[in-house]
Amino acid sequence: MISKTSSTVEMVTQGKLEINSENVEAKNTGGLGCFGWLLVMISLIFIAATFPLSLFMCIKIVKEYERAVIFRLGRIPDRKPKGPGLFFILPCTDTFVKVDLRTVTYDIPPQEILTKDSVTVSVDGVVYFRVHCPISSVTNVYNAHLSTRLLAQTTLRNVLGTKSLSELLSDREGISVSIQETLDEATGKSGIKVERVEIKDVKLPQQLQRAMAAEAEASREARAKIIAAEGEMNASRALKEASLVIAEAPSALQLRYLQTLSTIAAEKNSTIIFPLPMDMMQSFMQRK
Repeated sequence: MISKTSSTVEMVTQGKLEINSENVEAKNTGGLGCFGWLLVMISLIFIAATFPLSLFMCIKIVKEYERAVIFRLGRIPDRKPKGPGLFFILPCTDTFVKVDLRTVTYDIPPQEILTKDSVTVSVDGVVYFRVHCPISSVTNVYNAHLSTRLLAQTTLRNVLGTKSLSELLSDREGISVSIQETLDEATGKSGIKVERVEIKDVKLPQQLQRAMAAEAEASREARAKIIAAEGEMNASRALKEASLVIAEAPSALQLRYLQTLSTIAAEKNSTIIFPLPMDMMQSFMQRK
């Protein structure tokens, strides 16, 4: 009972601490202080005094594919970006940063990679990413696009370094998915969403290309010889069966011979040799 009550007390105290910390963080992010509110009031008085000229300084426009992150005295007043369309800022206390939400295509330059089986290859690819959280992309990282590009190059080298050459050439789709998941997990806190990663080209050294070509040619020749040998074996079996059939009926040999003559006679430039049976010549030889 004591252990249960102690655990519940700890949970309650932890919950209170978490709630208090969240409240403190919310106050820190949202509160401007007395001096801050004084500056805001001065800005409003300035807007009222210079109206309607102040409208040109207060009203801003962002396009459909853009969002504006507003900073009021260095703080974000409400944790939501503005836009698209018109929005209002205070001229003396507010600044804003435009964030482009369109998908960015980054062509990864060729990277020299040492594969798992100690083969040096040059690999390049392409990455598609976009900003899905404008506030995180502005506040959590200095340059979200540059950091994503550098991380894409490093991740490409790290992931492909754990693959062999055969896996790199045959499983490009799986490798692309693995790189995408690694990049997406690393850039999530920066407000970047990696949509797709593709490996464009794998360049092999010239010596390795010649060796692989020789290996492929040798394997093709070996398969051709095996296929030819199997054909000869099947043909010999068929001839054996045909000879057994002809031996049962000797007249079939003469019919086959006549068919061969008709086939040869179809070509006009051929010479036909007609064999004469020796049985017909025995009578003439006995008379002599």
